[in-house]
Amino acid sequence: MDAQAVAAMIDHTLLKPEATRADVAALIAEAAELGTYSVCVSPNMLPVEIPAGSGLAVAVVCGFPSGKHESRVKALEAALAVEKGAAEVDMVIDVGRARERDFAAVQADVAAVRAAVPAPTVLKVIIESAALDDDMIVGVCEAAVSAGADFVKTSTGFHPAGGASVHAVRLMASTVAGRAQVKASGGVRTMADALAMIDAGATRLGVSGSRALLADVGEGTGGEAAGAGGAAGAGDDAGY
Repeated sequence: MDAQAVAAMIDHTLLKPEATRADVAALIAEAAELGTYSVCVSPNMLPVEIPAGSGLAVAVVCGFPSGKHESRVKALEAALAVEKGAAEVDMVIDVGRARERDFAAVQADVAAVRAAVPAPTVLKVIIESAALDDDMIVGVCEAAVSAGADFVKTSTGFHPAGGASVHAVRLMASTVAGRAQVKASGGVRTMADALAMIDAGATRLGVSGSRALLADVGEGTGGEAAGAGGAAGAGDDAGY
């Protein structure tokens, strides 16, 4: 897979708390130049101006980064983002509920956001996989699919437990089994990382350092890249 094909799978991301509107404008210009699939920004940065003919989608985060928001707050946040031009919403679950194995609560949380932003809005569900064991990952993915999610996504990139891992991506992909797609995010910094995640089943990548990744000459699947049992470091890829 060449760099252009990888670029077309990237959500080019800027979620730093200190980001300015000028930073977001620069992100969008860079995304258009690199040919990424989308830009992913904080909700208060909307609306944004997308270059004509670039084909860039606009994604926004919801309940970010903790997920510790009432479901109706997440739903309103998502709906407002779509009103302001977002085509995709990346929502964070309540990870504590997942760790308690209260998957019904997770499903209800996702369902509330799904109801607020029905198709064709793309809904991605961030499960914070590095903070969960395998059984929890399976349970959360099943809950997300049952609630109508289009993607399950590994990480916010802000959790101290870490970001994406090949093991988590592979488990998530096998669990959703074509009923949803998988996004790997958090610590995907090199082409080897990207190709390993794709090989494990990811169809979208959350990357903040897209230019460096796409220019990386050390291509190859890189084996386990971010690690089969562990995860890439949290927040070490500009927080995503």
